[in-house]
Formats: sequence, C-alpha cells, structure tokens
Amino acid sequence: MDIVWSRQTYLAVGFLGILLLVSMFFALQKPVSIEVDGEVIESRVFFTGTVDDVLEKNQIVLGEKDKVVPSLNSKVTKDSQIVVTRAFEVSVIADGKTIEVFSTPVTIKEAVKIAGISLGDKDIIKTTPNDKTVPGQEIEVIRVTEKEENVEETVPFQIERTTDNTLEKGLTRTIKPGKNGTALNTQKIIYHNGKEIKREIVSSKLIQEPVNKVIAMGTITEVSRGSTNLNFREARYVQASAYTYSGYRTASGKEPAVGLVAVDPSVIPMGTRMYVEGYGFAQAADTGGNIKGTKIDLFMETREQCMQWGTRTVKVYILD
Repeated sequence: MDIVWSRQTYLAVGFLGILLLVSMFFALQKPVSIEVDGEVIESRVFFTGTVDDVLEKNQIVLGEKDKVVPSLNSKVTKDSQIVVTRAFEVSVIADGKTIEVFSTPVTIKEAVKIAGISLGDKDIIKTTPNDKTVPGQEIEVIRVTEKEENVEETVPFQIERTTDNTLEKGLTRTIKPGKNGTALNTQKIIYHNGKEIKREIVSSKLIQEPVNKVIAMGTITEVSRGSTNLNFREARYVQASAYTYSGYRTASGKEPAVGLVAVDPSVIPMGTRMYVEGYGFAQAADTGGNIKGTKIDLFMETREQCMQWGTRTVKVYILD
C-alpha cells in the first residue's frame, strides 16, 4: 500500500530538514575569544579551523613582530583563547648611540640583547622600573669601569699638651714642633661612561710616621708688676695700637680717658678689666671698625703719645 504525502507533509519535512542543517551548522562551530589591542572579541569557528582562520575572519592584521598564542597553524578547540600581543618600539642607549628595538614586551636585559649590546659584569641599566618593556621606553646602558692608583697623602700630626708652671695661664709654649707624616693609599676609581664618579681607599700603608707637636700650657694666675700683685684669669698676647680724643664719646657712653680701651667685644667683652704691659690698668669701654680679633686700641692723651706708641704686640692680663 503506497503512502501518499500531502503538500503540507512535504513542507513540514522540508522545514525539519532545514532546521536540522542549521542546528548541525552551529553545532560544528566552536566559540573562541580573541584578546587584541586591549579588547576581547568573541567569535565562532568550524572544528577544522586554525588560529589563522579566526584572525582572518575577524580582519585582524598582524605585524611582522607581533606575537600570537597559540601559534597561527594551531587548530582551535572549544572555548579557545587567542592572545595577540602587538610589538612596539623602545630605545636602547649605549656607547654614545641610540638603537631602536621593535618587539613585544620582553625583559629589560632581553631588549638590550636584541639591540646587539653586550653587558659587562659591572655595567648598570638605567630605565623605568618595569618587569618588561613598555611602548616608548628608554633604556640606558651605563658602562662601569674601574682602575686603581697609588696616591701619597699627608698624615697630619697631632697636638700633645702638657703644663708649664713658669708660664701664665692662657699662654702656650711649643716644646716640640710637629711634623706631618706620609701614607701611600691605594685608591679605586670608578667611572661611569668614562666619567669619574667615585674614589675609595682600598688599602693604606704608612711610609712616614707623623711627629706630634708638644705644647706647654701655662698655669700661673698671679704675677707681680712693680709693687702690685696681679690676680688674673688668663693672659694673652694682642696687637695694641693707640688713639686719642676725637670729639666723640666711647661706645660705652663714657668720655674718652686714659685707661679706656677699644676691643672686639666677641673676643674681650665690654667692661672687662685688664692690665696691659707698658700701659697699665685698663677697662674695655670702646669699639672700633678696625679693632677685630686679638687687637686693642689704647686711649692716650695726645697725638704725640699715640705716634710714639705706634703698634706693638703686648701681653694683656684679664683680671678677675
């Protein structure tokens, strides 16, 4: 008995066939993702497709140095992830030259190697603190060289102090002059790109011992001058000049008079009582533009006395 299909039956069977073919078409395609240029592209490909097919389908053009994982001829599988890493340019500076390197991200040392630069054991790489290269990065190779040289250096003598019971306190006497010694130092000199940046002593040998200077310190705090006993804090030698009345009061406000002395207040405070050999008792009561350090200016009554005094070195006792 023959089966007779109606037109509707044929249409239904045809529709089911088309639906089956479409289902098979999608079933035979696999989902894949492509990571490129900061984006993730979702796509599908037949089971026989390769990575190259996927990239071509999505119109992704590769540069000569671009890197693709998996490789272009790898067969794709379900949920494959394809990563395209673009190459970029970095600059390597070494030995006075700048070399442009075009590659995907690599370690800094690898970028230097790609540039054809050999590194010495002590060479320094100066660049931004990245694990791998980034676009536009500059990498500088600093050549480090070292050498040693012997240099003679003066070894200063030290000062030894002792007491002298025949000398006024504040005064000193040299018992033994000092003499510098000499050392031979071996220095290591470090250069960066031929420019000296550091010296350090790696060894030292004393070839001549220094001789210490010995100074006696006075201890006497009482002396006799004529019939007068002077008790003093200290004695010192100063350069003494002389001045006379100029129509102005002293810096202390007192009228100029014999026994008033101009001083440098940072050395001898104003008001200090003293005894000046060859002049007598005096007091610091004035200042002067030329009186600096261990200088004093003694008041005298006449210009003739000042001229006769001139400038001389005298011993001054600072009184208690």
